[in-house]
Amino acid sequence: MRTPMVAGNWKMNTTLAEATALAEELRAALSPVKGVGLLVCPPFVSLATVSGALAGSGIAVGAQNMHPEAKGAFTGEVSGPMLTGLATHVILGHSERRHLLGEDDSLIATKVRSALGLGLTPVLCVGETLVQRESGKAEAVVAGQLAAGLAGLDAGAIGRVVVAYEPVWAIGTGRAATPVIAQAMMGAVRYELTRLSHVDTAQSMPLLYGGSVNPANAAELAAQEDIDGALVGGASLVAAQFAAIATAFAARAAR
Repeated sequence: MRTPMVAGNWKMNTTLAEATALAEELRAALSPVKGVGLLVCPPFVSLATVSGALAGSGIAVGAQNMHPEAKGAFTGEVSGPMLTGLATHVILGHSERRHLLGEDDSLIATKVRSALGLGLTPVLCVGETLVQRESGKAEAVVAGQLAAGLAGLDAGAIGRVVVAYEPVWAIGTGRAATPVIAQAMMGAVRYELTRLSHVDTAQSMPLLYGGSVNPANAAELAAQEDIDGALVGGASLVAAQFAAIATAFAARAAR
């Protein structure tokens, strides 16, 4: 049985004070939720404060990105070693970094390998654009992103990666993929992970769906066979909404 996971990506939101307050609200709101892995990813500047506020709560803290090099003349960047002790996870390959900041598959793969080498758990994001979906290329695009992002890793290393499928056309738009579409893509993701690693590895990996996840659609998404959790954007900034989503996936674990 795969343990469900619900992760919150705060993106470029919250001041230090707001992040502290939200962390404290989440600690209280999520305390009754059992049987699901919980992760929040605040901005870099709030990692230390949020980590402190959530210490001992069972809620893990992750970063939203990292540079693949350990150190160097990379003004404004944050390295993996800087994250160790502050975060356990790191989001890599998010569509906003792929499409707005020009990150390609090769760079993302380097980041994945670097994170694994430091003991950080990569949350590898994959997903197609609306044009790619409408042209019938969605599965091929996502399979290609997976193969490139996990290149050079053996089955053991692949099994340490969390994969999040986020259709680009559903992120922040309020237009979530239907449960049928989401399940079809998650099934394709698991098939590709089987091809890249081993059936046992692929079957043990929790797959997250992201893209306008909210309390209204969480239960229906959680009912799908291959949707083991969610990568939540806007709703992760409201403690009650994030807790409701986590509760929906906790119910999946109890089935």
